[in-house]
Amino acid sequence: MSRLTRADLEALPAYVPGRSVADLARELGIAEAIKLASNEVPFGPLPGVPEAVAAAMTQSHRYPDMGVLELRDRLAERYGVSPDRIVTGCGSVALAEHLAKATCLPGDEIVYSWRSFEAYPIISAGVGATSIRVPNTPGHGHDLAAMAEAITDRTRLVLVCSPNNPTGTSVRKAELDRFLDAVPSDVLVVLDEAYREFVTDDQVPDGLVTYGDRPNVVVLRTLSKAWGLAGLRIGYLVAQPEVAAAIRKVLTPFSTSLVAQAAALAALDAEQEVVRRCALVISERERVTEALRKLYPDVPASQANFVWLPLGDQAMAFGAACEQRGVIVRPFQGDGVRITIGTPEENDALLAAAEAAL
Repeated sequence: MSRLTRADLEALPAYVPGRSVADLARELGIAEAIKLASNEVPFGPLPGVPEAVAAAMTQSHRYPDMGVLELRDRLAERYGVSPDRIVTGCGSVALAEHLAKATCLPGDEIVYSWRSFEAYPIISAGVGATSIRVPNTPGHGHDLAAMAEAITDRTRLVLVCSPNNPTGTSVRKAELDRFLDAVPSDVLVVLDEAYREFVTDDQVPDGLVTYGDRPNVVVLRTLSKAWGLAGLRIGYLVAQPEVAAAIRKVLTPFSTSLVAQAAALAALDAEQEVVRRCALVISERERVTEALRKLYPDVPASQANFVWLPLGDQAMAFGAACEQRGVIVRPFQGDGVRITIGTPEENDALLAAAEAAL
């Protein structure tokens, strides 16, 4: 590592995106590969979004509204909160990074479950904070009791990912109630709910509805997944006004682009289509889960738009075997494989590849 940059970054893992579909297709000599690695919704942009993007592009020589006022007002109305509680950013992952900047100094601690979202260690190291990783339960979910015990006087931030990426598991209300009651009032708890729209378990609480008024709770959401704006990168959070104001101080100026703002407003007009698409994903999620369990029984119930195969040391080999059949999944070395729910035809191809691999 060059002395011109931080030496500790040498040990930091790089964020790994899903493999390029075009690269795999060329490698295999096939017309098209299937990508089930990045938790995208496969149905294309929502109605009205391409038109809104095209119209916004006519003003692309102008800076966007830095305050994102129109979108904040729409989200505030949707969720019944005041606009000063909402902060937007370049996806929910960027907002998690800004939360770390707003709460942590070097040597402070960030507590999260592991395995969880692979950006959490990167976010922690980026602000010089110490990662406190609490192992998942045998059922591949958060061990909230152990996470509460892991909090010290150096802890500034706790990240609770529900549904959890990559395992798809969620925390239920009774255990989350106990956890939040145990967390000190000066520790910020972030409920990362990027996949909230796919939840069907009525025991899994809506973090905003149930806990949004707690002073030390922040709820993260995104428009990248169910709302189909992954390529435009826009997310938002809801916090108490003083917390939201602090986060705005560390935002990259104009980071919510003109086009993203226009697309988000158009997407919010298409809510019924979002509901319809989520129902399709949920139906396929159940079918894929049932089929995978016949091959590998320890597949946990997912509340997201992906499923988890806890293959351990077989994960990388399984991923490579799927790629040989033109299907890209997301293996995590030594832990398991995350498989995004695609169209019925894509899922059929995945199940055929899984049967051959397992």
